[in-house]
Amino acid sequence: MGEEEITQTWQLHLTLLASFGSSMLYGYNLAVVNSPATHIKAFYNATWARRYGQGLAQGQLTLMYSLTVSVFALGGLLGSFPVGMLVTRYGRNGTLVRSALLVFLASSLMGFSRYLESPEMVIVGRFITGIHSGICLSVVPMYLGEIAPKNLRGFLGLVPSIFICLGVFSAQVLGLPELLGEDAYWPLFLSVVVVPALLQLLLLHWFPESPRYLLIEKNNVCGATDALRWFLGKHNVQDVIEEMREEQRSLASVETVSVRHLLLDRTVRWQVLSIVVVNMGMQLSGIDAIWFYTNTIFANAGIPALQIPYTTVGTGAIEVIAGLIGCFTIERVGRRPLIIIGFCFMGICCTGITLSLVLQATVSWMRYVSVACVIGIIAGFCIGPAGVPFLMTAELFKQSHRPAAYIVGGSLNWLSNFTVGFVFPFLQMSAGAFCYLVFCSVCVLVALYVYFIIPETKNKTFMEISALFAARPPCLPDLGAIKMVKFNGYGALETSSLECSSSSLS
Repeated sequence: MGEEEITQTWQLHLTLLASFGSSMLYGYNLAVVNSPATHIKAFYNATWARRYGQGLAQGQLTLMYSLTVSVFALGGLLGSFPVGMLVTRYGRNGTLVRSALLVFLASSLMGFSRYLESPEMVIVGRFITGIHSGICLSVVPMYLGEIAPKNLRGFLGLVPSIFICLGVFSAQVLGLPELLGEDAYWPLFLSVVVVPALLQLLLLHWFPESPRYLLIEKNNVCGATDALRWFLGKHNVQDVIEEMREEQRSLASVETVSVRHLLLDRTVRWQVLSIVVVNMGMQLSGIDAIWFYTNTIFANAGIPALQIPYTTVGTGAIEVIAGLIGCFTIERVGRRPLIIIGFCFMGICCTGITLSLVLQATVSWMRYVSVACVIGIIAGFCIGPAGVPFLMTAELFKQSHRPAAYIVGGSLNWLSNFTVGFVFPFLQMSAGAFCYLVFCSVCVLVALYVYFIIPETKNKTFMEISALFAARPPCLPDLGAIKMVKFNGYGALETSSLECSSSSLS
């Protein structure tokens, strides 16, 4: 086996392990509340009746279950805040290992909730799993983006999105009536998350820390060299060390920036605006409404109740295939085409769902169009929007800005996730079939933004990507004369004011 094959093997092993214990749990927790929804609502209602002598009204029950679904996103929002501090203090690998402990606590709460007759334990457990996913959803792509060579960065960056799809698919399969979909098993169904977390906790600490983190942030040359030799499978890694040294020299006077400084830094405003758009668009596209409420959507479309679980599993299989297509084509077609095609296809399918639901009363076969459009939304999402936004966040920012960028992107991602999960049932009740047109508008607007603003980053170093944005006209510039100058190949990255000279844009 040659050195290149050894490199790809170890990096792939680490990518699979990190994704299995983190991204897969995120996908699993997105879909796990779908199939046992009826059983969990019955448990809430029965417990409330035993406590207070009467059950919950329909509106109260809907509100309580919506909170159970969406509190996962609130936990994710909270978990995204300390990411910058955690990865700076414990490193990328160390943060992932420590965060796995949260899953053990959450699994215990949800697993024993029925025995202790406590709906609150289900809600708190979902909240804690959200904290874990909020941390990992930012740290995993950051870690993988830093260990991957530029020719593999897209492929390795999309592997977590495949595991998100696998997590959703696993929840759909385990939720079948023949497995854990019966009323007696839903606490076990919710607590199965402990298995991948345990494997990650046992195995991940054997892998090295990010070499870029060790060298650029900790100035640990020996540690970075050893990590590179481990990843690359060769003794001579001086060329890679020199590349990272060049970035370290350009950042010599810059510490890891805070979120406040990131938002105030005029030199990265296009990058910040870009991660805001793609991360919010990722969740406001309607994909969470599909994952959280698949069974409800199919029931409203007229699919027979006995066929719904198996139809849902079919959509899960399609999304895994779509994720694989995106993963194995990203280094050929690039980031921009995948995310643009994905969002456009999702927008078309959202319009299709609206039309099919409006016409299904007069055209019987329209129910199958609804199913096809749901599958299309999931497929479009998994091809590009599922993973490219996280990869973009790693690629659009240099080392000093990257942790803060993940906090901003992750926070908006989770806040949008919560909004969709909590509001969708009420939006569906008030707007009916036309609620999907809101998601269609979001998909089209995000696709247009990516097409006109975000450059292609395939096979480019982090310094080259920063230079592409530095060459753009200022975003929301200050009043007065503004110039732009080069700074170690990045453009004016660390100056307090942008300067725009013709030589800098050439």
